[in-house]
Amino acid sequence: MDAARKKIWGWWFFDWASQPFNTLLITFIFAPYMKDLLGSGTAAQTVWGYGVGLAGIVIALASPFLGAIADRSGRRMPFIWLFSAMYVAGAGALWAAAPGDFSLLFVMTAFAIGMIGMEFATTFTNAMLPDLAPRAEIGKVSGSGWAFGYVGGLLSLIVMLALLQVNPATGKTLIGLPPMFGLDPASREDTRIVGPLTAVWYALFMVPFFLWVREPRHPGAVPVARAAREAWPELRATLRALPQNRSLLAFLIASMFYRDALNGIYTFGGLYAKGVLDWSIPQIGIFGILGTITGALFAWLGGKADDRFGPMAVITACLGVLIVVVIGVVFIDRSTVFGLAVGPESRLPDIAFYLLGGLIGAGGGALQSASRTMMVRQAEPEKITESFGLYALTGKATAFLAPLSIAAVTQITDNQSLGITPVIVLFVLGAGLLVFVRSTPVPRA
Repeated sequence: MDAARKKIWGWWFFDWASQPFNTLLITFIFAPYMKDLLGSGTAAQTVWGYGVGLAGIVIALASPFLGAIADRSGRRMPFIWLFSAMYVAGAGALWAAAPGDFSLLFVMTAFAIGMIGMEFATTFTNAMLPDLAPRAEIGKVSGSGWAFGYVGGLLSLIVMLALLQVNPATGKTLIGLPPMFGLDPASREDTRIVGPLTAVWYALFMVPFFLWVREPRHPGAVPVARAAREAWPELRATLRALPQNRSLLAFLIASMFYRDALNGIYTFGGLYAKGVLDWSIPQIGIFGILGTITGALFAWLGGKADDRFGPMAVITACLGVLIVVVIGVVFIDRSTVFGLAVGPESRLPDIAFYLLGGLIGAGGGALQSASRTMMVRQAEPEKITESFGLYALTGKATAFLAPLSIAAVTQITDNQSLGITPVIVLFVLGAGLLVFVRSTPVPRA
């Protein structure tokens, strides 16, 4: 394998290594476990919403500033090392979430540290995308990387369900084994191990990234200390100039809304299934496997469509699917499916939710990959990390909107189904603003 191909594979391994934080912690295992810790679906959805929202505010405020420092200094790797350490420390500390003997403040702080580390590391690795391939091929590189990450998340979820997580009804894992390492289900060690597993997975699979990815030399780079002093004036100038670049500004605002909505689905999907459909964590895990498979497949297919039709076509199609799907989710509970009354023993609500989950995975995977390549098309090449910092800023500037509005509506209505309706509004806002975004075709060789 030549050096250029190794660099691409190394970059892909970041997606593989980091995806379990989203798959195992934010969506399918740890978030639903919060209901068991707190004893109520509405309480868990409220606490989780406020915790994730506050972490999002930190990410929003710091990302563009850090990106400006990286562009001025020409250094991204030291930042990725630092944020990787935060990821591992935060995820590993979630082992402390023992029923009846835990500090909610400590648990949510640990989760926030890990999440902040993951998001900051993602900002810096995303900024490496233009250096990996010719401009006409970055859709395929981005889509394949996103698909590879989904496969990593899928395998980590299978490991969790097959070897560690116990089904309460059987006392065995998904494949009928006792949990590895003598984990005690009575103290929920079989569930709490998800934090250390996520940390070890990241540390192990980031090795190819650090071995194979090398930063190109940047002319005009300055020492990090000087870059830090100069970052704010440069960032302020960039922000002042944004209204003149209407396409970039419109894309940042549009993606701000629809990515926040998508994160809201991922953040609360497991909690919703736990509280509304009374699913066990292994059931939620199977739901996650299905969504991850469709996410990987359609991220890969979306990457090919991106290079053929452009990222705008992919983004628009995905948003249309997701709006319809989330509306459908609101009309599913244990007694009704899309307005049709069902008996308490009916499996129709479960089947419908599985199908919608597969569509969410498909739409979400392709949407995120195409948004990453659209950002490359909109950004100035010499300010690519700063631009991805702004992308992270807009992705998190309203990152509190979905979780906090879901938390507030859930608290006001005391109804989890009504609680997710703000997601629909955010998707519609994002889709509407795309009409102001210019997607220039990439010249082909």
